[in-house]
Amino acid sequence: MSQNDLAAPSSAAEGTVTIALAGALGRMGQALAKTLDGRADAVVVARFDRPGAVGEGLVERDAALKAAEVAIDFTIPEASVALAEAAAANGGPALVIGSTGFSDDQNARIAAAATRVAIVKSGNYSLGVNMLMGLVRQAAAALPARDWDVEVHEAHHKRKIDAPSGTALMLGQAAADGRGVGLGQVADRGRDGMTGPRKEGAIGFSVVRGGGIIGEHSVIFAGEEEVLTLSHSATDRGLFARGAVAAALWVKGRPPGLYDMQDVLGFEN
Repeated sequence: MSQNDLAAPSSAAEGTVTIALAGALGRMGQALAKTLDGRADAVVVARFDRPGAVGEGLVERDAALKAAEVAIDFTIPEASVALAEAAAANGGPALVIGSTGFSDDQNARIAAAATRVAIVKSGNYSLGVNMLMGLVRQAAAALPARDWDVEVHEAHHKRKIDAPSGTALMLGQAAADGRGVGLGQVADRGRDGMTGPRKEGAIGFSVVRGGGIIGEHSVIFAGEEEVLTLSHSATDRGLFARGAVAAALWVKGRPPGLYDMQDVLGFEN
């Protein structure tokens, strides 16, 4: 596919969303391509990767953005921020961002871009994980911090570069929201050596990296006499791709704003 061969958004069948895939050579880029193959409601019109990347059908980022109504991005924070700013500067396309590990400054830059273009940004596009978030929020609201300690545990493959995972932080945020506190005030993200007794109300995080683990997340509510564990296991990376495609279908035509998967699934309220 050359840049001259790119389909314009209007060339797809009526009602079909035209998609540009960022990070097309990566694991999630390939999973997304597989998920989109043969669909009637969404079609890939452009694929791009890092500057200078070589691969059949790859085009430059800016050409891809002009060709599509929605770009789906599972890359790295720096690339996602640049993509959001480029989309905002050119009035589109809408974005679905699944990268994780953003700094506060990077989150602020994406939020600024979202004042000019619609962006769905989530640390996890799984329906099950988003249901889990709601359950964690409810449990944290019902189980008082003085009696129930919260621990978020996650495990991923050895190639994942950020920790805790974006999903783990989302689950920690859900627990903090349930208790009406700021996660930054209560998060305990590392223990080593003589740490002393646990602080009341802390939300702890633990991390495993190894092998090909796709994604394991558990939220433990530990009381003195009983333990409640809410958990989710991913067995196929395609589940994240399917959720991202659902987000792409949803965000097409939305007004500028920063949305998440809770909005897409109608769980926000």
